[in-house]
Amino acid sequence: MGHPFPLREIARQAGLSEATVDRVLNGRGGVRASTAQEVHRAIADLDRQRTQVRLVGRTFMVDIVMQAPERFSTAVRAALEAELPSLHPAVLRSRFHFRETAQAAELVRILDRIARRGSQGVILKAPDVPEVTAAVGRLAAAGIPVVTLVTDLPASARVGYVGIDDRAAGATAAYLMGQWLGDRPGHVLISLSSGFFRNEEEREMGFRAVMRARHPERALVEITEGQGLDATQYDLVRAALARDPEIRAVYSIGGGNIATLRAFADVGRACAVFVAHDLDHDNTRLLREHRLSAVLHHDLRQDLRQACRLVMRAHGALPPAGPTLPSAIQVVTPYNMPTAAPA
Repeated sequence: MGHPFPLREIARQAGLSEATVDRVLNGRGGVRASTAQEVHRAIADLDRQRTQVRLVGRTFMVDIVMQAPERFSTAVRAALEAELPSLHPAVLRSRFHFRETAQAAELVRILDRIARRGSQGVILKAPDVPEVTAAVGRLAAAGIPVVTLVTDLPASARVGYVGIDDRAAGATAAYLMGQWLGDRPGHVLISLSSGFFRNEEEREMGFRAVMRARHPERALVEITEGQGLDATQYDLVRAALARDPEIRAVYSIGGGNIATLRAFADVGRACAVFVAHDLDHDNTRLLREHRLSAVLHHDLRQDLRQACRLVMRAHGALPPAGPTLPSAIQVVTPYNMPTAAPA
């Protein structure tokens, strides 16, 4: 196995002779399995300790830039701050740049300002538009690694993406929707916050593909550009319900679910099945009240921990690792709420 450590150092760490370590590393045999395990464990210990030495005293200033409703950005801030102790002995400090609504030009100005001022990294949730992609390129050219969070910019110079497999999440929502609606009639409302977020586009494609394959007879009605904000979402849903009296279920990709349920209530129509995303404060309360059928959730703390590690890895403070795997998709109902769900 490859390793960067001298034979003598491995032998000292393992408490074995250099000859024994040499036999293990070169596969010469004549060594007990338990002894070989000690050698491999010693190499792992040395590598971990070397990483700790690289991190001691290192401070990483990371900028978190997000276009998202306040309820989600608050959840991200809480998740990051909860994870900071796990990053020791490194010290990570964060600057937050949150916008509920923003033109691409405003996000670009924020990113360019960070490039001029300097930063050890940027964690970014932004629309997948050419202007933002170009700004990520300028950050990379300035030596500032960018990690995309929950929605990707695959054509950009970002160093990695953390989040779920959104197409699989949409497919999961369609499976649940079909199972729970059964043979009951009714159309399904698909609600997006914006058509410019890649994660929402991927979720919609996954949902439509499974619904088309398994339930081709069921009509899907789309609304978009509510930005996940209650005020704009209410008007969009109310108008959709007025146009289509057969809407009986909702797949909420982009949020604003309190407003969606209020629109249903105001027209006197029941929502038979409601599948949403993310256990923010609003959705946690709605789920506990049994007003949502299920929430597709992923561990934001894990995502933020992974994002910070990608930044540190980009600076050589952590050893290289394999590709980042998507976060696990959890189907949360009122009966299996995570203990760490918002109150």
